[in-house]
Amino acid sequence: MGRRVANAALRPFSDYKRGLTMSKPVRFASLLLFSSALIAPSVARAQTSPSAPTSATPAPSSPADTVDQTSAPGIPATAPEQAPEPPAPEVSVPGGNTDIVVTGSRNRNIARTAPQVVSVLSSADIARTGEGDIAGSLSRVTGLSVVGNGFVYVRGLGDRYSLALLNGSPLPSPEPLKRVVPLDIFPTSVIASSLVQKSYSVNFPGEFGGGVINLTTKSVPKKPFLTIGAGIGLDTVTTGQLGYTYFGSSSDWTGFDNGQRNTAPLLGAFLKSGAQIADLSNAANTAIAAQLIDGRNAVIQRNKALPPNWSGNITGGKSFDLGTTTFGVIATAGYSNKWRTRDTTQQTANATDLSQLDRNFERVITDDRVVVNGLLGLSLEFGPNKIRETTLYIRDTLKQTRLGVGTTVRNFGSNIVVQEQDTAWFERQLIDTQLVGEFKLNPDLSLDVRGSYANTQRESPNEIGLTYARDANFACDNTSINGCYANSLGVGARPNGATIGFSNLNEDLFAGGIDLGYKIIPEITATIGYAYTDTKRRTEVREFAFRQNGQIPQAVTLLRPDLLLGSTVITAFPGKDFYVRLEDNLGGNPTFDAKLRIHGAYGQVQAQITSKLSATLGVRYETAKQTVVPVQVYTVTPILPPATNLNRNYWLPAATLTYQLAPDMQVRVSGSKTIARPQFRELVFQTYFDPEQNTAVQGNPLLVDSQLYNAEARYEWYFARDQRISLAGFYKRIDKPIEVYADDNGNTLTNRFANAPKADLYGAEIETQKYFPLNWLSNGDFFTKRRLLTIANYTYTKSKILVGPNDPINAYPLSLTNANQLFRNGTPLTGQSDHLVNLQLGLEEKDHLSQQTFLLSYASKRVTRRGPSGQPDIYEEPGIHLDFVARQGVRIAGVETEMKFEVRNILGTKYQEYQESGDNRVYYNRNNVGTIFNLGLSVNF
Repeated sequence: MGRRVANAALRPFSDYKRGLTMSKPVRFASLLLFSSALIAPSVARAQTSPSAPTSATPAPSSPADTVDQTSAPGIPATAPEQAPEPPAPEVSVPGGNTDIVVTGSRNRNIARTAPQVVSVLSSADIARTGEGDIAGSLSRVTGLSVVGNGFVYVRGLGDRYSLALLNGSPLPSPEPLKRVVPLDIFPTSVIASSLVQKSYSVNFPGEFGGGVINLTTKSVPKKPFLTIGAGIGLDTVTTGQLGYTYFGSSSDWTGFDNGQRNTAPLLGAFLKSGAQIADLSNAANTAIAAQLIDGRNAVIQRNKALPPNWSGNITGGKSFDLGTTTFGVIATAGYSNKWRTRDTTQQTANATDLSQLDRNFERVITDDRVVVNGLLGLSLEFGPNKIRETTLYIRDTLKQTRLGVGTTVRNFGSNIVVQEQDTAWFERQLIDTQLVGEFKLNPDLSLDVRGSYANTQRESPNEIGLTYARDANFACDNTSINGCYANSLGVGARPNGATIGFSNLNEDLFAGGIDLGYKIIPEITATIGYAYTDTKRRTEVREFAFRQNGQIPQAVTLLRPDLLLGSTVITAFPGKDFYVRLEDNLGGNPTFDAKLRIHGAYGQVQAQITSKLSATLGVRYETAKQTVVPVQVYTVTPILPPATNLNRNYWLPAATLTYQLAPDMQVRVSGSKTIARPQFRELVFQTYFDPEQNTAVQGNPLLVDSQLYNAEARYEWYFARDQRISLAGFYKRIDKPIEVYADDNGNTLTNRFANAPKADLYGAEIETQKYFPLNWLSNGDFFTKRRLLTIANYTYTKSKILVGPNDPINAYPLSLTNANQLFRNGTPLTGQSDHLVNLQLGLEEKDHLSQQTFLLSYASKRVTRRGPSGQPDIYEEPGIHLDFVARQGVRIAGVETEMKFEVRNILGTKYQEYQESGDNRVYYNRNNVGTIFNLGLSVNF
């Protein structure tokens, strides 16, 4: 409905430019009225049992009993006589039985009692943020920011320096450019808690640069439950507005293709043959080309009113008593379908001072993202022992359509107006199964055993791109066909023609570990452990360009893609008047195998040296072999790119001292050595197109590991229940950090990677959480029942790359010898923001689910990549984001129900990625980001 085929050849360019006049978003005044209505308690009181008494939360008996983690209140028919102690969040980490002890009221505050610097988001904390995925919730943690598609930056260090675990086991990534899993694929509905540890302890893998993020999935409940939820939302720059899409298949809305995108028979046979496309006869080549393009995969359609976003989920669990053993099961399933349109300005410069533009495009990008997830958890509990099996399935599909109009001076000249159109389908899938055993063999001896297998896949079956062009000096009329659109087939590689690409990624990860903890004396506990991971990945990228022999009539080039490149035209006169054939558009080798095998063993001692001083001392020995090897797929051996073989052993020590200044006050000091390995894709010298940045990417097989030396000092004051303040300073020296730079080869811009000589990073952070009683404002029930929540944190980070005049560099394939030819001394690391701010300000009812929270976040500008050919670096400016989340518990027909209302990006902050030189500014990516409104309802049975 509402769709019309956008005939690229026959319509004027103005028809393809997305209209800038949008329907006006909801006015802010209306938003305030709506939020006030949610805050008002009249509806909640009307549907809550009138017998529920008011019960203030009692103060703790002593400062030592303070509890930091707050659980969201339930929705009881009758409030308890006294507010119960909030349960501690469930956390599952390597060696968790000894490293994080959660027993007794004194130890429920994990952030306080853990031997390292940690932040824990409980399910209640996650729910308060209202985020749909765990990446959004983590962006509220001190020192963390989320970049791109769910990649978490810790204290300004890029995602390569973050380690993501699920229940203490490693995760593979479905992203070709990353070895780190994007956390936005994890819905909050399957996560019980998220632990962020910023100071290293040796029970974690050594690849720990900025921190570790350990996600713990929901386990079996003590009481049976069933929760069904649904939500609907709108985006002011997307919903109901003009966007572009293509048909694809009739089942695309499910996130699964119905077979329409299966590899064409002749192409499949060719790919298996080991032949190169240039070796085929014209007839065989043309026959393959004729099967690739049709009206389903290449014809862009206008949708004048894009649909709203919507989602649904169901979660249930139950426990069964089997004598002295408890068996439990929990299952969850969810679905979400979200649309996003970006009207993006994309530019590049061809002058060092940025005074002249090379590319200047307005590109409309419409994404339809479908996420399907499911989790099944089984557990056995007998005495203090637990065995848990968890299977997680996530499928994340992106259907993307791009339509851009602009100029490319170096490729076409300043008078040629170019239209680029692209259609793509990206499938990401994660299947992870884990078995964890936590055993208390006797009061002094504990044993943790874990094993996991995970598989990730990413497939992009048809990435189709076409370029149409016209001469702006001519009018588009019957007398001057040059003034209308014409497809420039055969004038070189795209952007001057048409291409079709296919890419596949498959990764298997096997992991296992064992941790044994023994309490030598009450004041000293020793832990030893071993961990093993084996990662295998295969990637394949193929891209073909459509070429013609120069004899296609110009009138034919006006046809839309499915007609121009369909079987009728391609096979009309093969080998006679004209023909179209395929050429390999990438060259080199299309397939690579990557492996990473790690053995790690550690020993750690936790000691209470005096009544006020405790220490955690440990060392980890880790050996790793990482290889990236081109796979011979052709029967005729081409010149293969170089392989990578990194085989390194490390001793990684870590120490933390904690001194108790007062019963509610302590100081921590820690130091450690850690590493960061190159990610697989960064080692592969193979061209890959990144659709998010609209940039080609090539790896560097000469990269080596980075080594980090870390130090931190931290002051913590837990001055009352649920309330705290902390202040920390940190420093890191990084040897051979891996940096991204943009290389301009005279035709296109390509992102590449190289080791800089050294870098320093230092900074400070402050965090506070405070509740304010409001009963002094009124004698009525409204303020008596509520309190004001304030959570605020600020992180200042400064980094600089250290480059000497004679420092060497390996920047394959460039023939550079000195690092100062590529890096400037004193420039910041890529991805590092000087300032990160998070603020949560809201009202909470103490005995009933009623929360209204404003959430503000700010990140200052950060480098995304080094500028090409002596140009300034390219920066991203995240800016200020203001959100509002309201959650209200009510009873409807005696059923507990939660209503949720969200407003995201209230200020309408734009996305900007740019470079500057004096008064000249070039926007690599700039687009409006809409304000998003969401309504949700969940019912608890």
